[in-house]
Amino acid sequence: MRKFIAWAALAAALALPVACVTINVYFPEAAADKAAEQFIDKVLGEPAKEAAPAAQSPPGKPPAAMLLDFVIPSAVAQTANINIQTPQIQTIQARMQQRFAGSFAKYFGSGAVGFGKDGLVAVRDAASVPLPERAALNAAVADDNRDRQAVYREIAIANGHAEWETQIRASFAKQWVQQAKPGWYYQDAGGAWKQK
Repeated sequence: MRKFIAWAALAAALALPVACVTINVYFPEAAADKAAEQFIDKVLGEPAKEAAPAAQSPPGKPPAAMLLDFVIPSAVAQTANINIQTPQIQTIQARMQQRFAGSFAKYFGSGAVGFGKDGLVAVRDAASVPLPERAALNAAVADDNRDRQAVYREIAIANGHAEWETQIRASFAKQWVQQAKPGWYYQDAGGAWKQK
């Protein structure tokens, strides 16, 4: 009976730290920036950048560390990664790519539209667009903005953190500007239009 009580006490003592482990999930900004860069490269028709060589696997853990992991399970330590490979995201990306490859690219080149500070696109100079084309341009901007909002939401959901949508949007907003070609317009943090 004493052995049973001793073992029960030991098991309870070992289980106590496990019950008290709190795991904070932080937004992986660098991974989100990389995912946004890859997504935008494809939409804008840029060639894909070479992937970095895979890191070598670390040497095996010493027995004491493995025992500690068994007694107090460590959080799953993964390299931060943002998934942009769901069917929904790829469908949106294909629509955006097709729209951009169509007539949308010329409006960026002429300065009629630019990248907004909020990760959306906006008509910057409607007067530079011939009157018969303005309705089509406004429709393209509205369609693209719907797709942008949907993709930011879908990426957050696909990664199991719907609350990351605002941060994903911010990562994309930054990357749209970084990927802009010289001469294209974008809004700065104050909303003023600037030319890259």
